[in-house]
Amino acid sequence: MKLKVAVVFGGRTCEHDVSVISALQAAGALDRESYDVVYVYIDRDGSWYTGDALKDIRFVKNFDPAKVDRVIPAGENGKLRLLSHDPKKKLFGTGLSVLAEADVVLPVMHGMNGEDGTLQGMLEMFNVPYTSAGVMGSAVGMDKIAMKLLFMGCGFPVVNGVWFDRDRWAVDRESLCAMCEEKIGYPMFVKPASLGSSIGINRAVNRDGLEEAVDTACAYDRRILVEKGVENLREVNCAVLGYADKVTASVLEMPVSSSEFLNFADKYQRGEKGGKGMQSLTRRVPAPIGEELTKKVKQLAIDAFKAMDLKGVVRIDFILDAQDNLFINEANTIPGSLAFYLWEPEGIPFSKLLDRMIEHAFEAHADKNRSVFSYDSTILSNLVNGSKGKLG
Repeated sequence: MKLKVAVVFGGRTCEHDVSVISALQAAGALDRESYDVVYVYIDRDGSWYTGDALKDIRFVKNFDPAKVDRVIPAGENGKLRLLSHDPKKKLFGTGLSVLAEADVVLPVMHGMNGEDGTLQGMLEMFNVPYTSAGVMGSAVGMDKIAMKLLFMGCGFPVVNGVWFDRDRWAVDRESLCAMCEEKIGYPMFVKPASLGSSIGINRAVNRDGLEEAVDTACAYDRRILVEKGVENLREVNCAVLGYADKVTASVLEMPVSSSEFLNFADKYQRGEKGGKGMQSLTRRVPAPIGEELTKKVKQLAIDAFKAMDLKGVVRIDFILDAQDNLFINEANTIPGSLAFYLWEPEGIPFSKLLDRMIEHAFEAHADKNRSVFSYDSTILSNLVNGSKGKLG
């Protein structure tokens, strides 16, 4: 019998469109001999839908809810169940039916409300297996400040940085700018703490640029990270696959751009009107950094994967300076396209990568269910049966 895989994508996030692209890539790569695919789309308002119309990326152009089924997610017997929903009713009432169900969930969500542990928390409550990192790893991986603190605590090399929130910025920008200039110095990169795909990130080389960059970042997030800009930097990325001690590092890539910083258009709008074209970004695979440094990057990627208690496929991004000093930048717990292109040189095609992710989802699910979730206590019986049976 085939496993039913729910591919969940979209969501209330600035990275909604990237999620759609990645999800349909993954859904198309799933082996139909082994799996039945359930497409689950979350729109920009947070409503859930399923239906065959979601298979074609053109559905996003003029999304018509009438061509799909609006559903309510639920969990029962370790399965995700999608319940039918009548939008004409103010309350759900009676008569709900199971429109579709899945044995395992493949979250292909980028950014907030999906990659940050919120979706994972719901699936944990439903006791449904899923392929991405768990609640803790997802939450830390989404917050650049928390992630940086974890890396620092582990003794991993990171670039110098400071952080603050937008409420403080609103009343104290002068002293915050002075602090950044004193502790970091130009050039700086200013980042919203909880966004990916380079959204809201800008480089500052003077006070005016710093203020403008922080104002932009504050529009996207409550917390702001400011980091030292590494001159003549090179990016090196490594994907990691696994769960617990079964962890493998991929071949390394070095993104190459015509600019020093890869923005959203560089990454996702190549060839589109307004984008920079295919020439703006190429990947050198394997990264031309030498055998010794390659081993160092792979080991640090594995160490970070384990420290964050991750699962599935994660891409760890690094920075090299002109002297080949290595800095760990961030972990992408659901990377764009699930970083499948980093596994193909290792002899793992996209379909087999997804097989491995699903296997690890069930391993983690079984591991969780080995734990004890109850504890015999006499507290309630004493309250009910004893002389102090009344509360308050």
